[in-house]
Amino acid sequence: MLFKRGFLFYKFYNIRLFFYLLFHKYDILVSNDLDTLLPNFIVSRLKKLTLVYDSHEYFTGVPEIQNRPLVKWVWKSIEKMIFPRLKHVMTVNDSIASLYENEYGIRLAIIRNCSRSTTDIIGYSRYELGISKDHLLLIYQGTGINIDRGVEELIEAVHKTGNVSLLVVGAGDNLEALKTMVKEMDIAERVKFIPKLQWKELIRYTKSADAGISLDKNTNLNYKFSLPNKLFDYISAGIPVIASDLTEVKNIILENRCGMIIPEVTPEEISKALIELRDDRCLLSELKKNSIIASESVNWENESSKVVEFYNKVIYYNG
Repeated sequence: MLFKRGFLFYKFYNIRLFFYLLFHKYDILVSNDLDTLLPNFIVSRLKKLTLVYDSHEYFTGVPEIQNRPLVKWVWKSIEKMIFPRLKHVMTVNDSIASLYENEYGIRLAIIRNCSRSTTDIIGYSRYELGISKDHLLLIYQGTGINIDRGVEELIEAVHKTGNVSLLVVGAGDNLEALKTMVKEMDIAERVKFIPKLQWKELIRYTKSADAGISLDKNTNLNYKFSLPNKLFDYISAGIPVIASDLTEVKNIILENRCGMIIPEVTPEEISKALIELRDDRCLLSELKKNSIIASESVNWENESSKVVEFYNKVIYYNG
């Protein structure tokens, strides 16, 4: 790639992808999100081959393009041109599927990005992590630790709440600012930053925690209807979830009674939830038990059967 970011990156990437697809052989094209759809669609028409569109999010609702009207218009124009012509489309939850159905009249297959079973993975001990046994240990994980994810408020809540420690595992644009916050608050002994890890190693840290955190804010459609991977990792690890009041996340937690929903992403509301879990070990134990029960059904071993069913229908449809 000659360009690493911005308009020229996407333009060059799509050109490269077009020629790659044009001169290689395959049976089915699978476009992963809107930024790969145009070359996949063109080549599928030229070669008269099946195209599957796998929409991992509501792309034109992502926060990065909401204040960039020209960029948003370009992506929306591509979507409007191609989406009504698609026959095989999947996405990650009911809310996003409904948005697309209302816009384009197409019903999407829904396949959640559930985590694999982790019963064979053992978490780290508090001794190995250098964290007191008496502390409520939280984990926030993700590869997109950016603005509007609620991590600033989470760190402030940890700062004002005694006997609580936090692991922040992953990467993102906002990471350096968060590290500066922790340093200025002088809580580095209670808030530890761990770089992005392979999934099995990540789950060892997740399994060591008392609760997992998911605090995306309702600032755009993509966040409003998101169903983060970390939610399913927390359930797979058998730990409760403290989450913001977002539609899809709330539905999973309430259905399985495996966590707490905070009404507003503020340090004060987060701190209230932390104090409740820290001081009520019976509640914490019950939520952990419910999360373990949920992991027996909410897992990739079960969800992946929908992928097989989806592609069987694609093959049948195309004879």
